Amino acid sequence: MDWYKSAIDTGGCPLVVLLMMMESTIVPLPSEVIIPFAAYRAHETGNFPVWGVVLAGTCGSWIGATLMYWASRVAGRPLVLRYGRYFLVPENKLHAAENWSARFGSFGVFAARLLPVVRHLIGIPMGIVKMDFRWYSLFTVVGSALWCAVLAWVGIAAGANEHLRKGEMRYVMIWVLGALVVLGALYYFLVHRYMTKPKEL
Repeated sequence: MDWYKSAIDTGGCPLVVLLMMMESTIVPLPSEVIIPFAAYRAHETGNFPVWGVVLAGTCGSWIGATLMYWASRVAGRPLVLRYGRYFLVPENKLHAAENWSARFGSFGVFAARLLPVVRHLIGIPMGIVKMDFRWYSLFTVVGSALWCAVLAWVGIAAGANEHLRKGEMRYVMIWVLGALVVLGALYYFLVHRYMTKPKEL
């Protein structure tokens, strides 16, 4: 966090774009850390605007999601199945993403930007089935913007908490556990149950 604090103060919104681009591909960087802290630093220092963090996060998410879409569209399902495991996308993850996208269709692209795990994978099945890229981009941008705005608000709210700023572990743990409960519930009820079974006909 000390490194990120220094890096975000120096790199500002361009760094957010880069990190969120990585987050939207196969690199395990959580947006739940990237955006809230960047928004808090923007609010605290005034070196760059909070809305800039949201815009940068949205742009980075779209770039990463676009890379995943076109890589999958060009490669096709057989190559993704064969070589995906070398890029942290093993066969079981691909099947799970296909099950989820089959159930929710194009709306799933929007919903995926708000949910853990599937957020990184949705571009693969959509690229394979050659979803219209214009609609894919629109749903990705709208969903990403909403998600980044929520995370930015959380970052500013958390930063305004005096107990958290002082690092009092009781309050830190309350926030962390609260976030884990919310994300865990979203994952279980909206992702896990649908990624582990095919769409019913």
